[in-house]
Amino acid sequence: MVLPGGTAGEQLELAVAAEQAGWDGVFVWEAAYGVDAWSLLAAMAAKTTRVSLGTMLTPLPWRRPWKVASQVATVDQLSGGRVILAVGVGALGTDLPDTGEVTGLSERAGLMDEGIDLIRALWNGEASFHGRHYRFQTGRMDLTAAARPVQDRIPIWVVGVWPAARSMRRALRCDGVIPQYRVEARAPEPADARAATTWLAERGAPAGFDVIADGETPADDPAAAARSVAAWAGAGCTWWLETRWSAAEEMPARLAAGPPSLR
Repeated sequence: MVLPGGTAGEQLELAVAAEQAGWDGVFVWEAAYGVDAWSLLAAMAAKTTRVSLGTMLTPLPWRRPWKVASQVATVDQLSGGRVILAVGVGALGTDLPDTGEVTGLSERAGLMDEGIDLIRALWNGEASFHGRHYRFQTGRMDLTAAARPVQDRIPIWVVGVWPAARSMRRALRCDGVIPQYRVEARAPEPADARAATTWLAERGAPAGFDVIADGETPADDPAAAARSVAAWAGAGCTWWLETRWSAAEEMPARLAAGPPSLR
C-alpha cells in the first residue's frame, strides 16, 4: 500500500490498519517539504511488527546521501530489519516544492549513482568515500558501528526507464526496479513488464531481484483484483503497490478490504 498523504497521525493510523488487514508493506511519499517521511516511518516501525516500510520514493540527488543512510539505518534498527529504500532522480514539472536543486538529467543520474554507492559503503561500515560528487571521511568508528542496519543488505529499489538500456542497467546494481514504461497513447501493460523482466534476466538479474508493478484494484471485487495482479505476477513482477493518487478518500476502504490474493 502506498499512502497518498495526510497528517502524520492519519498516516500512522493507516499503517497500523494496513498491517491488521494483511498488507505486506506500507510506503510513504517523500517531498522537499511536508510530513517528514523518515520520522513517519520510524513511528510506523514502533507501532507495527510485520509490514515492510519504505518510501515511494526518495529523490536521492536532492538529498545528502549520508543523511539518507542514517535515516534508513535508524528505521531498520527500530523495525527489526523491515526497511526498503526506493530511490529515483526526482520528478520535475510537478506541484512539489521547487528548492533550486540541480535539474539536468545527467547531473541527477550521476548524483544518484554515486549516492547509492556511498550509502552502501556506509552501511558496510566503511569510514571513507571519495567520489566525483561526494566526499565522506570519519574517524568516529563508534558512530559508524552504532548505525549499522539490522539487515545484511537493505533492499534498494531504483526507478528504471524501459526500454532505456542505460537506465535499466543501473537497476542491476540494486535489489529491485520500479519500471517507468515509455509507451505512447496507452497505459503500460503486463506485456511491457514481461519484456523488461526478460531483458533483466538475460543480463544477470540475481535471485530475489524485485520488479515492481503499481496501480489500482477494486475494494469490492476480490476476484477482479486478483486477476489484475495475477497478470503482472505472470509477467515476472514480484510486488504489487496499491495506489490512490487521485482519489485519496478511497484509500481507507481499499486498505480495509485487504490485498489482492493470488492463492
